Amino acid sequence: MSGCADDTVPVALKIVVSGGLGVGKSAFVGAVSEIEPLGTEAPLTQVPVDIGPSDAAGQRATTTVALDFGRITFGPAITLYLFGTPGQSRFRFLWDDLVDGALGTVVLADPRRIEECSWAVDYVEARGAPYVLAVNRFDGTERTGPDEVRSALGLGAEVPVLECDARSADSVREVLGALMTRVIGVVGDDPGRRPVAVR
Repeated sequence: MSGCADDTVPVALKIVVSGGLGVGKSAFVGAVSEIEPLGTEAPLTQVPVDIGPSDAAGQRATTTVALDFGRITFGPAITLYLFGTPGQSRFRFLWDDLVDGALGTVVLADPRRIEECSWAVDYVEARGAPYVLAVNRFDGTERTGPDEVRSALGLGAEVPVLECDARSADSVREVLGALMTRVIGVVGDDPGRRPVAVR
């Protein structure tokens, strides 16, 4: 049997997209999914405690109550399955199942409420999974530089901090590429650590 490119074994990998309420997780997954993304949106019946009334009024009619799900392929051999977490604190009990078996995580942040993603960062760091932090650019918001974000959240220099537009497929691909680079770096630093395929 020849060792040609056709012998490449396809690999399926699980990636989590996390963050607080209204940071753009559903848009992020939907921007690149090659299948119709699965969403579990429900009407917002009251302003959640996670955000203030001024942020919620007239801007958000639904909320994710379980997960978002999509798929993107990188070349012939790698398929990423994207799992978006619910943002409201009352649904955080679902996070453990969604994060189980994940290769890495994208933590999305709202530049208007940077500190509010600190609990997501703490959660991901406690799990030990590689992650990147992506600041979603919302229309009409001032730019928040990576150094300012890193300082506000107390992130180490090893954590990539990027700007992104969760509605743009190209921008989302850049973030996912940065995460893959981070994952490869972490695995390279720890030879005993192996990427985890989706179970």
